[in-house]
Order: sequence, then C-alpha cells, then structure tokens
Amino acid sequence: MNLDLSIFNWALVQNFLLKGLWFSVTLTVVATLGGIFFGTLLALMRLSGKKWLDAPAAIYVNGMRSIPLVMVILWFFLLVPLLIGRPIGAEYSAFITFIAFEAAYFSEIMRAGIQSIPRGQVFAGQALGMSYKQNMTLVILPQAFRNMLPVLLTQTIILFQDTSLVYAIGAYDLLKGFDTAGKNLGRPIEMYLAAAVLYFIICYSLSYLVKRLHRKIAIIR
Repeated sequence: MNLDLSIFNWALVQNFLLKGLWFSVTLTVVATLGGIFFGTLLALMRLSGKKWLDAPAAIYVNGMRSIPLVMVILWFFLLVPLLIGRPIGAEYSAFITFIAFEAAYFSEIMRAGIQSIPRGQVFAGQALGMSYKQNMTLVILPQAFRNMLPVLLTQTIILFQDTSLVYAIGAYDLLKGFDTAGKNLGRPIEMYLAAAVLYFIICYSLSYLVKRLHRKIAIIR
C-alpha cells in the first residue's frame, strides 16, 4: 500500500476525530454513571426478598441481557419516534439506550458485589440499630463498590468499545469521525486501520491500569 502522508490535512483530521472522541468519551461516562445508578437500584430490588420488586427487575435484567445492544439502539431510534410523534435524535437515543442497556449488566455486577459481603456485616449493622437503607448506604455498598471496582471498570472499557455501534443510527462518535475524515481525504482504508489502532491503544491502556488496580485491591484485602 503506497501511503503518501503529504496529502493529509492533519488539522482537518484532528477536527473530525476530536469531535467524535469527545462524544464517545461523554457517552461512556454518562452511560457508566447512569448504568451504575440504575443498576444498583435493580440489584437492590432483586435482593429485597419481595416478589413484587424482584420479579420485574429480573425480567428487565434478563431481557436486556438477551438482546444485542445494536438491536436496542435501532429499536429505540426507529420505533419510539413513531410512538411519541416526533424524532428524538441520534445522540439522545444513544444516551438513553446505553444507560438502559448497561443498567442490566451493572446490576448483575453490583448484585454479586453485595452478595460478596459477609452476612456478619449486615447483622452487625442491624445490631447497631441501623435501618435497611442506612445499612446498605453506610456499610454494604461502600465495600461492594470497592470489591467490584475492577469489574466495573472492565465493563466500562467494553462500553467504550460498544459506543462504535451508534454509527448505525448516524451519531457522531469516534468511528464516525474516522469515517468522515476518510471520505474527505479519499483514504477510507487508512482511516479505518487508524481507528482500529486507536481503539486498541485506548482499550489496552485502560485494561492495563485496571489490572494494576486489581492487584492493589487484592493487597488491601
């Protein structure tokens, strides 16, 4: 492949890529925070011991985990506007669907984290007169978050990789930035290869940091 770098307008490329990278990172952060928040609520519903809370949470979690993310994105983007009578937009659709989808996965992570805490911790909180909410907020959840932090961060890395799926509905993510730059420069193959390299560098670097964090947490234990 004869690649003449002199024809590249690097300022143009950087403009496209920075815009796409910003959206991908923003989507990852928002979906992670929203997914952890709603996922924790779903986990508490499933662990509540009350059928009227456990059943709908289990149906939601198992249902979402059984459907490919790209299908959820497309269904929401195409069907919801028909129901409400107006378009939502690719970016808003991406944020909503990612939060809803990731909540199911973070729910299972948080449920495992909560169940990993010895029952003696729960009994100790109850012995001190704590309510269920106080026990969860002050005793159980902080320990669960610490135990599950490496897994939560690993899921976040997977989430960042999945942001490329919003390309299917036209949202301007990092992959879309590379695609646009490739079309403008007449070098689509090179830009797709560059996209693969950048995704690899980002995800590999984050995975390395997660491994180091996991070792530190293991030492603390």
